[in-house]
Amino acid sequence: MESGFLSGQLLISMPGISDPRFERTLILICAHDAQHAMGLALNHPVEGLTVPDLLEKLDIKSDITLPPNLVLVGGPVERERGFVLHTDDYQGEFSLKVGAGVGLTATREVLEAMASETARPRRSLLALGYAGWGAGQLEYEIRENVWLTCEADEDLIFDGDHRTKWSRALAKLGIDPKFLGAEAGRA
Repeated sequence: MESGFLSGQLLISMPGISDPRFERTLILICAHDAQHAMGLALNHPVEGLTVPDLLEKLDIKSDITLPPNLVLVGGPVERERGFVLHTDDYQGEFSLKVGAGVGLTATREVLEAMASETARPRRSLLALGYAGWGAGQLEYEIRENVWLTCEADEDLIFDGDHRTKWSRALAKLGIDPKFLGAEAGRA
């Protein structure tokens, strides 16, 4: 964690979170500073919408057979806007370094790279929308036990087992989800 900010870290929602859109959610924080925070949910697929389907709708031709990875709901803000999280072997002109080995790009060029045999990142995911927080809001929510934080790893970010990502992130902290209650508190 650089300067107390959480870019490149994972947020794990606690049971009893007051916003049902974030229930059992795992979010990668992509940008965080004193003024704002922005992240992408990693475990809520858009049912029935795959990356190849979306690229076809956007008239992006593929020269490879793309895996049928599901498009994710990145968060409730700007749900029509697409973001690609990818390994850092792809670097576009407008790519943002998120954390060790991970970048974020929101341009058509990264979509074209995903469909290319020679330009594609080793691993990637496509999300529509994002989660955002204003100045101090995320820090307040963490103090109020709305979120836990943990180190990100490539499998939690990129693998397609969306159903278990939340519990696997908790396991990284040594927490079994069946022992978590919905009531927050302080010791």
